[in-house]
Amino acid sequence: MRSNRFRTTALAATALLAALSLTACTGDDDAAAEKAGAAAPAASSSDQQSSTTGTDTGKTADDDAKDAGGKPNAPAENAAGTSKGSGSGSNSGSGTSNGGTSSGNKGNTNGTPVTCTGDNTKVTVSKVSRPINHLLLTATNTGNRPCYAYHAPALRFDDAQAAFPVLRDSIPQAVVALEPGQSAYASIGLFGESDGTDLNKSTHLTVYFTGKSNSGSTGSPAELKLPAETVWGNNGFVTYWQSDMAAALAY
Repeated sequence: MRSNRFRTTALAATALLAALSLTACTGDDDAAAEKAGAAAPAASSSDQQSSTTGTDTGKTADDDAKDAGGKPNAPAENAAGTSKGSGSGSNSGSGTSNGGTSSGNKGNTNGTPVTCTGDNTKVTVSKVSRPINHLLLTATNTGNRPCYAYHAPALRFDDAQAAFPVLRDSIPQAVVALEPGQSAYASIGLFGESDGTDLNKSTHLTVYFTGKSNSGSTGSPAELKLPAETVWGNNGFVTYWQSDMAAALAY
């Protein structure tokens, strides 16, 4: 009986030793695993981001929007570029406006009207078919300011001593004002019925301009060559300056 008890005790001790040995091995394995886990570096955030980006390669914000059932996003406007473009256009327009002068003013800075004279107008004389025995005077403003064609032109045929009569009934409602390039008109009735055959033949005509006060001439006169075979009488007339050719030829 004593030998069996010793044997049983020995077997129990052996089993206990085996169990302790197995536990020690398991513990060593767990410790080794923990030690290995601690030694392995954790994945960095950048690596994780790279991995995520890698899976979405080739996919744009527009694709995301399409996947969500929406429309592709419009590109944002470059505010600086838009502003620069607008400024450039404005400066170009401004630069263009300040650098040139208009053909109407020809560099005139104040536009103050002056009196029309032979210095700032081009005067021509021509024969017209209607009314018969009439000539037409045309004075065109060639200056760089507006000018006033006051009253009626004073005429001298060749070396005639007396001024040619002015038709008072032709006074316009307002003084004729000419912008650069515009023209005034006056018609010349060469003779009247009472002149009969007492007519004068002339080849040249001097046209004088009058000022606002209508007292004498002002500025330089215009020297013109008359149409061939021009004759005139003492009962002829010249009209006041008109702004319209038809108005001048109505007398």
